[in-house]
Amino acid sequence: MTPKLNSLDHFVLTVASIDRTVSFYADALGMTAIQFKVANGSTRWALEFGQQKINLHQAGREFDPKAAAPKPGSADLCFLTDEPLEAWEIHLRAQDVAIVDGPVPRTGARFPILSIYIRDPDGNLIEIAQKRQD
Repeated sequence: MTPKLNSLDHFVLTVASIDRTVSFYADALGMTAIQFKVANGSTRWALEFGQQKINLHQAGREFDPKAAAPKPGSADLCFLTDEPLEAWEIHLRAQDVAIVDGPVPRTGARFPILSIYIRDPDGNLIEIAQKRQD
């Protein structure tokens, strides 16, 4: 029998600028930037939201082990929200963040969703989605 996974703890984004990424995800998406120490005593940056986090790697100075080809701008991420997408649209426009698509109906991992799309400073595609009430 194959063992089963039960949740996502964190993922890593390789970024061109830690400072610019931290500012964007904190200001535009409401995440909390934290510094944390790892076993070897070095300090790293992460972004917390809900019960998850995004660890950040500076391009060219990634931590081992790392992805086979780490590169800024290669991610496509979907975040769920309980807030109305209209509130997100107003907030994002106030932050000068362009909405590149949406709202559009999509299929999420657990239920139908309604999504808007933006890009972070590295060009990663960020989907903000709410459960669709069909």
